[in-house]
Amino acid sequence: MILPEIDPIAFQIGPLAIRWYGITWVVAFGLIYFLASRNLSKFSKEQLENLMFYGLLGAVIGGRTGYMFFYNTGQLMADPLSLFYFWQGGMSFHGGLLGVLISCFLLSKQWGFKFFEVMDFIAPYVPIGLGTVRIGNFLNSELLGRPTEVSWGVVFPSDPLGLVRHASQLYQAVGEGIVLLLFMLWYSKKPRPRMAVSSMFLIGYGVIRSFTEAFREPDAHIGFDLFESISRGQILSIPMIVIGLMLLFYSYRKVVKKDETIS
Repeated sequence: MILPEIDPIAFQIGPLAIRWYGITWVVAFGLIYFLASRNLSKFSKEQLENLMFYGLLGAVIGGRTGYMFFYNTGQLMADPLSLFYFWQGGMSFHGGLLGVLISCFLLSKQWGFKFFEVMDFIAPYVPIGLGTVRIGNFLNSELLGRPTEVSWGVVFPSDPLGLVRHASQLYQAVGEGIVLLLFMLWYSKKPRPRMAVSSMFLIGYGVIRSFTEAFREPDAHIGFDLFESISRGQILSIPMIVIGLMLLFYSYRKVVKKDETIS
């Protein structure tokens, strides 16, 4: 299947160009806000709005910084100011996650909450945003999949080789978006120890990202990092799984040790 070339600019108002990718980010945070607002628990609507705003800020700044440090260190070393060249594109989920964690940490201190109270509250709803942004990658014809011979392979208009490839962006949209969302909603529905919900998000995302990366072409200027088959995205996901498992073990062990009721 040959995909039609989609203009990355959805519409333009004077000199202001609105891109599809930017729209998916707005939709992503809108959906997260909608889902989270239906289960505010101990948080107020104003706090959720602040969490969304500073979370977005952390995701954008952290995403750009992470991309430059994790995927484009050569350009960063040659031109440190390229860190601020947002118009050139380039965002990293793992960097964005670190930015969101910093935002949540600062807000938790300001509100007088435990850090993991904030994280456990918002973590179940994050996947729907991740899936939406992956659709933006697909519309942008970027982050192409690896060549394949499967019948559902596609030819991306941005691919200079014109090869049939996996639609890896959609695989990740389903995995990181729908599958992980349903799992997190199910897991968080019952009372869990503090930090358990956040831990399961780290584990779930890390596992799904590691699996779906097997269908995604690594960045051309990086290639594979290990064994000609393991990509940078997979390597960055491994610490998420390890840290998630450690936190999950600690959260349940702490409850058992104190003989507390899970709540």
